[in-house]
Amino acid sequence: MRHSRIVGGLEAEVGEFPWQVSIQATNQHFCGGTILNSWWILTAAHCVIGELPTEELSVVLGTNDLTSPRLEIKPVSSIVYHNKFKRESMDNDIALLMVASPIEFNSLTVPICMPPEPMPSKWHKCWVAGWGQTTSADKGSMKTDLLKAPMVIIDWNECAKTFTKLTKNMLCAGFMNESYDACQGDSGGPLVCTTEGSKKWYQVGIISWGRSCGQKNTPGIYTSLANYQPWIRNVTQVEGRPLDTEHTRSTLKHKSRDSRSSGCSELGSPRCWLLRGLLSCLWLRAVFNG
Repeated sequence: MRHSRIVGGLEAEVGEFPWQVSIQATNQHFCGGTILNSWWILTAAHCVIGELPTEELSVVLGTNDLTSPRLEIKPVSSIVYHNKFKRESMDNDIALLMVASPIEFNSLTVPICMPPEPMPSKWHKCWVAGWGQTTSADKGSMKTDLLKAPMVIIDWNECAKTFTKLTKNMLCAGFMNESYDACQGDSGGPLVCTTEGSKKWYQVGIISWGRSCGQKNTPGIYTSLANYQPWIRNVTQVEGRPLDTEHTRSTLKHKSRDSRSSGCSELGSPRCWLLRGLLSCLWLRAVFNG
């Protein structure tokens, strides 16, 4: 199974995805992740299980450009992956990384919101973002700038007709009838969504797996984050750095009144810019190789 990268995406604007991080080994990007609070990064279990020693891992945050001379880099002090993760089925594909020192929040470094309870019946807008190849066949087409692609969540029952090993811990997202994909390398990154009329962005899924690159009408598969909030709270509590802490709430400077309990911030919507010669934005979907 190959990891996934955003292919054919639009270049993200500075500060559009301030929760997005690059997980690296020996200064090489290999997976994406998300800031949950001052200490914790959320990613996919298959990114970090049995791959590399903890001391070789680091997290790059607060940037779109991985070649910037002024990168903020945090060493990883511990890895906790779900003890029921199964590589064969990719069920429970979720992990947490604790950084060695607390993250200081600013306009370019912001924690993502956890999914609301209860979940909305419909999301207004959804996006994925990541660093990686711009064409599925060319490994030399690696991008060091963050790319973004708008998503639509697909009905679970319809998706299960295509993916027979789909579990209730997974969700499907893509954009039907388009062949813009994600393939080969940015697993672990977030699927983020917002409700109509809100500026608050929630992480709904973790990029996990899929069938192919460039195949129409085939969505990508994500770990459904709504199923794992108790697990996340328990792990962070046991490890001594609880998810909801006074430090997180007091450190974040750019938050709105109704986001205080989660520590996450209201932000403007990621933008789909009008490109020369096009009447509208390209809607892109993510399909991840299995």
